[in-house]
Amino acid sequence: MSSDMILVQLRNSGLVQLYQAGNLILKAGDCVIVEHDRGLDYGSVVLPGHARCCAEAPTSPAEKAVSQRIIRLAKESDVKQIEDNLVKSKEAYNVCEKKILEHKLDMKLVKAEYSFDRSKILFYFTSDGRVDFRNLVKDLAKMFKARIELRQIGVRDEARLFGGYGSCGRELCCKKFLKDFEPVTIKMAKEEGLPLNPPKISGLCGRLMCCLSYEYETYKILSKGLPHEGEHIGTPQGKGKVINVNVFKRLVNVELEEGGYLEVSYQDKIHGK
Repeated sequence: MSSDMILVQLRNSGLVQLYQAGNLILKAGDCVIVEHDRGLDYGSVVLPGHARCCAEAPTSPAEKAVSQRIIRLAKESDVKQIEDNLVKSKEAYNVCEKKILEHKLDMKLVKAEYSFDRSKILFYFTSDGRVDFRNLVKDLAKMFKARIELRQIGVRDEARLFGGYGSCGRELCCKKFLKDFEPVTIKMAKEEGLPLNPPKISGLCGRLMCCLSYEYETYKILSKGLPHEGEHIGTPQGKGKVINVNVFKRLVNVELEEGGYLEVSYQDKIHGK
């Protein structure tokens, strides 16, 4: 079990990363203390066991040797410290927000987070351009006596921080398990036959839904050999226009030129048969 890699989401809304579990027996949702960034931090288990299906895991012995480890399941005292840190994080947020106004910086503070050991405070912010926040960092470091990191994020990162539920009814992929944001294009929505209506194919962040990216290859495979919606094809009953395509059942509904409708099965054409 010492080689098992576990997906852990740092803090309450940080990045999802792989950690060595050692001999620990963990389940999804467990709060754990981990090695991170020259100190200790905390996170929650996203996916125990064989995590390679959802993220790039180290494969070579050398890579495994340098992977960060899960130190332990969080104890009662650890949970108390995490709760105290959440209170301190809110206080740090309020202080930073005031300092941003004092320095007249064009930035919107999104969230503040203490590391588990309180050696660092991470401030997330959004801005339309680059921001020179060096003096702000100096002020905050003097006040909090800790390392200060300001991290500019995009709208997708902001959605990951706050979480929520998508139109599918499930927790946002970026919050639940996504390790990195992959490019998403309108071509992917077309491949799924989705209506190109922005509200219907966009996530809470306002950008194209992340699921389109990792569903794309599957749809390409399943739709191989199928006609496209709107295409004119020949059938045993005559020519017609494709009005609907079901890639999972490989069924095509056709409106015949001579009148009437026909359902055509492409089951026998899977994988070029």
